[in-house]
Amino acid sequence: MTLDQQEHTSSFRRPSMDDVAAEAGVSKGAVSKVIRNAYGVSPAMRERVEGAIARLGYRPRIAARSMRGPSFTIGFELPQLGNDFFNQVMQGVGDTLAGSQYQLIMAPGIGELRGAPVLEALADRQVDGILAISPEVTPEWLENLARTIPLVLIGRHDASAAYDTVTNNDAAGVGLVMDHLRSLTHTRIAHLTVRPAIDQEGARAPHAIRLTTYLDRMHEDSLSPEVVYCDAFEMDAYRAAKTLIEKPDPPTAIVAGNDTLAVGALRAVAEASGARRAISVVGYDDIDLASHPFFSLTTVNQFGVEAGRAAMTMLLERIQGGRSEARHFQLEPELRIRTSSRVAPA
Repeated sequence: MTLDQQEHTSSFRRPSMDDVAAEAGVSKGAVSKVIRNAYGVSPAMRERVEGAIARLGYRPRIAARSMRGPSFTIGFELPQLGNDFFNQVMQGVGDTLAGSQYQLIMAPGIGELRGAPVLEALADRQVDGILAISPEVTPEWLENLARTIPLVLIGRHDASAAYDTVTNNDAAGVGLVMDHLRSLTHTRIAHLTVRPAIDQEGARAPHAIRLTTYLDRMHEDSLSPEVVYCDAFEMDAYRAAKTLIEKPDPPTAIVAGNDTLAVGALRAVAEASGARRAISVVGYDDIDLASHPFFSLTTVNQFGVEAGRAAMTMLLERIQGGRSEARHFQLEPELRIRTSSRVAPA
């Protein structure tokens, strides 16, 4: 089933335990026993119930999971491999789980296998809760998932009553970047960002907020915006930045949507000739590599370790403490000024 199909089906009523019982031709109690892995369930009964569950796409709700008992595993969905900011988040998650009984099951997005299929795979492994970094699914789909398992999102600014969020103040962060570049007299400022994901009405992804803030600031200053899209990997950002830099009238500064894209842009600037080698590059994340003297990347620190700690703490509150009301926690960014940003050429 494709992602679009999964999102379409999520608009229908989710199957209940009664539906499973009717499909399998057994009692609701028998379904409950199979879900809880209770003693005394025959192989034939288990096969009938599990077959009905699979056909209907049913997932036991949180109450049923608690009756089954904890698995002491937590699912962690990552949009991609190779992003150093995600490593910061994982460090914070690991710090919070240190000394506990819980183990992480990592599930990165690989190729087209991302978003809904990855989250469903984690839920099907009967993890006790799920952390997810800006998954490419609709809020409606996530609301349904959160009714069956504790869920905390990192990055997306969704105003959900069913799941928690940990975010950075992305609008303020880009505002700091634009203030900095304008103070350096830049007027030709381009924005290098990831290709927009599927239409997610009601979802407020971090890159979308950063883009909107950039556009707003350019228009407020009566400047012409220039947005260049690329995939979420360094080499794709390098190729996109290289094309931008080689234009007859290139920008004097590039604002990258994150540090992975900024490193790609820095590579393109380093390979340029003449005045183009003086193009400023600013990122967003403050990964460890940003402070290396060979890169010295001006960037926004969005405190990935702290975000991971906060998200894991909130998830454990739901798993262990039974909290059901949603919490939305936001970190405030700080600009780290280094040598990759400089005064615009006259």
